[in-house]
Amino acid sequence: MLRYLWLSLAVIVLDQGVKLWLSHIWRVGQGIVLIPGLLDLRLVHNTGAAFSFLAGAGGWQRWLLILIALLVAVVIVAILRRLKAGSHWTATALALILGGAMGNLIDRIRLGYVVDFIGAHWGHLYWPYFNIADSAISIGAVMLVIDAFRRH
Repeated sequence: MLRYLWLSLAVIVLDQGVKLWLSHIWRVGQGIVLIPGLLDLRLVHNTGAAFSFLAGAGGWQRWLLILIALLVAVVIVAILRRLKAGSHWTATALALILGGAMGNLIDRIRLGYVVDFIGAHWGHLYWPYFNIADSAISIGAVMLVIDAFRRH
């Protein structure tokens, strides 16, 4: 099921393209409101993991998160190679997760932080900023959970 790697590549290209574009037109903290009270775009640098976990850890987290992303990539490719024909849902989910992990990995290696830019909130209650790679990882994870329930 390695033919699904095209989806991973598409996620990486889209994620990196948007991050590069926004990094060229905005400085950190700049952005626009898309839907008042709900959604905005703002350039943010995240040195931590999901939801800025470990963001203030002093720098060692960069290498730990790079190692974790590389291990995840190896495991996902190994699983994709072993998937049975017809496992399209699972292959799609894993390809989304792989593409998202690689999109953020490229940022960590190249920049030392992850570029985030999507801000979702309800009034003054903010969800941590995220990006296309994070969205792909989340969608893939939800798909895997749905797949686990579908099998029973």
